[in-house]
Amino acid sequence: MDGSHSGPGPDRTGTPSGGSDFEIRVRGRLGHTFRSAFGELTVVLRPAETVLVGAGLDQAALYGILDRIQGLGLELLEVRRLPGPRDPRD
Repeated sequence: MDGSHSGPGPDRTGTPSGGSDFEIRVRGRLGHTFRSAFGELTVVLRPAETVLVGAGLDQAALYGILDRIQGLGLELLEVRRLPGPRDPRD
């Protein structure tokens, strides 16, 4: 085995190679300027936090978003992968 990965299915991190849906929570309600930095995500404002939801994100996209959050000085509260449709082979 050469360590390479091809085809659908989980990669070495257990994330499906086609991408996953993620929910990212940051402290506080982001204003319009901050929200515009996450144009590819759905932004949901809650009373004490902002929830960023991304569909079909691969690992590179997720890490890019997390880098953006850090670069903007936002406080990351939680990152979680949302359950996707079940594989009928399970």
